[in-house]
Amino acid sequence: METINIITGLDVGTTKIGCLIAEVSSSGEINIKGVGTAPSEGLRYGMVVDIEKTVRSIRKAVEAAEAMAGVAVDLVYAGIAGDHIRDINGRGVVAISGENHEVSADDVRRVIEAARAVALPMDREMIHILPQEFIVDQQRGIRDPVGMCGVRLEAEVHIVTGAVASAQNIYRCIEKAGYTTADLVLESLASSYSVLTDDAKEMGVILIDIGGGTSDIAMFYEGCLRLSRVVALGGRNVTNDIAIELRTPIEAAEKLKLAHGSAIHVDGDKEQLVEVPGMNDRSIRRVSRGLLIDIIQARMSEILTHTYEEIKNSDYLNLMTTGLVLTGGASLLPGTVEMAENIFNMPVKLGIPRGFTGMVAEAQRPQYATGVGLIMYAMQNKDDFEEGFSDNETGVFDNIVSRFKTFFKKATQLD
Repeated sequence: METINIITGLDVGTTKIGCLIAEVSSSGEINIKGVGTAPSEGLRYGMVVDIEKTVRSIRKAVEAAEAMAGVAVDLVYAGIAGDHIRDINGRGVVAISGENHEVSADDVRRVIEAARAVALPMDREMIHILPQEFIVDQQRGIRDPVGMCGVRLEAEVHIVTGAVASAQNIYRCIEKAGYTTADLVLESLASSYSVLTDDAKEMGVILIDIGGGTSDIAMFYEGCLRLSRVVALGGRNVTNDIAIELRTPIEAAEKLKLAHGSAIHVDGDKEQLVEVPGMNDRSIRRVSRGLLIDIIQARMSEILTHTYEEIKNSDYLNLMTTGLVLTGGASLLPGTVEMAENIFNMPVKLGIPRGFTGMVAEAQRPQYATGVGLIMYAMQNKDDFEEGFSDNETGVFDNIVSRFKTFFKKATQLD
């Protein structure tokens, strides 16, 4: 009889909290049963600035998803972003200790442990340690070294770090809302599970998730994460610009952006008029749609230019055969794909979450890429899920150790 697990993904975003609840079968089929969202009122640029408001928003989103799915949840896989995220590439070297100089699983564990031995300030912690490749006696490109013969084993890993306080605050908010954090996952890494194919990751692809408060960047090559960055700019900045320039409330600015916005000019937009509500119940004014697009275009150009600046010096940039994939709510603005093509000078497409059944119409949107990806991440790291994380008081560092053990187990199974 097939086993069904319930997995919950919680996207703790700057403008919205999104929760997705899915049934996941032992054969790997994902059936999304519940989707819940709530306005995010306690975060700024991906970081918690008000604990109580964030707790209320999390509770509303999860309870809405629970009501739709008809289940109560405890464990959640949560996303983390913010401009405190940093990445480093580490390298470890050990002597092969196995009989007849044959690489063992213990050798793999030791070499990854050696690679993680980098000095971090007290206010920073490791969120992910992702093996990129193994090297046996200078033979590169090895993904599974177990069973190979040699004297020297090396590992190159991608290490994602974050501010201790930022991670602790997310854990605390989820706990105060009544739930337990099974794992904290870099949002761009989570999104990659739902919108990128294995072939794209192998051939080289850039993923940019433009959310409300941050734009999360991930660069993949030969199936591995090579670069991960976060830019503290997103769709909320566009909305704020509209509100300030047109002297209209934030809510009205968001509606204008969604109804009439574009990242690039279109024929006749300067002649079109749009209605703009005034502040403090002042009368409605009519302004050129072209003016609205001028405001949006300036900020979207800044967002995409800043993301390009983060990756332009990467050694992998010229190897991005697949091009660029945009996802996240702000990527839905008309003209964003075309603008990105001009800035990055490469093919660009919109990334839609795929690979699941159930509430496809609700969840198959760019703004749910992280939520769906968190579920897929949990499914592919199911050892952690099955063991559970019943004691959230163990804190951030113990959770990192638990994730690290999972990487050890998976290091011998890299495809």
